[in-house]
Amino acid sequence: MKCKICGAQTQETFKGLILTRYSVAYYHCSVCDFVQTEDPYWLTEAYQTPISHTDTGILARNLTLARSVAVLIYFLYDKNGSYVDYAGGYGIFTRLMRDIGFDYYWIDPYAKNILAPGFAYTPSKKAPNLVSAFECFEHFVDPCKEIETMLTLAPHIIFTTDFLPSPIPAPHAWWYYACDQGQHIAFYRKQTFEYVARSYGLSFYSHWGIHLLTRKRINQRYFQKLIEWCNRGLFYAVKRQMKSRTVDDRALCLRQKNTLGAP
Repeated sequence: MKCKICGAQTQETFKGLILTRYSVAYYHCSVCDFVQTEDPYWLTEAYQTPISHTDTGILARNLTLARSVAVLIYFLYDKNGSYVDYAGGYGIFTRLMRDIGFDYYWIDPYAKNILAPGFAYTPSKKAPNLVSAFECFEHFVDPCKEIETMLTLAPHIIFTTDFLPSPIPAPHAWWYYACDQGQHIAFYRKQTFEYVARSYGLSFYSHWGIHLLTRKRINQRYFQKLIEWCNRGLFYAVKRQMKSRTVDDRALCLRQKNTLGAP
């Protein structure tokens, strides 16, 4: 089986039991250190519910990420720019970022935008400065195609996915395989994203589980410190400088409702 990242020949590493009944082979690429499952024929079943019921950390994760991303955008990009949350789920992150004050939008072809209705991204909107993509790289059937799609939106991608430990753990030894829910089919190491960065002319930065593929050159130490200082109160300093969109968004949604003639 060929690697979906670099195209090299992979080697079967082990088999895992997906959704408690499908014996699935996992393949490792020695060139870019990527691990992928065999062709994921079980995904229709796995995605009967887009957000897995086992994702109990979804709210805590979004709250934490909103603070870190707010700081990174404020200091590294344009606080007045436009931003898109790719594979944005129920719209939690988009709503949080708009509440802080950033012009954030949502994209997700599989989940319902429950919490940020009215703020779905369309090509008619201002081109985004950056795309966020949290806990979705491990879901990608074709990672390079997804990366290319994101890069057509913006030249910078901030994302999260857990790095594959070394040595490669067996299915029962690493929770992130998530064999019980069957949606995690792609696993990466730092070397994988360094390969991706070289392939697309990007730089790769990573600290405390937050990763950045970007066309911008950033001081690695500065990137790290921004994330660390966020937990020391830097987020609240940023928030004081921003104007929340919560009230204005309500008025905008009311205008949209009236324009569409909704009951």
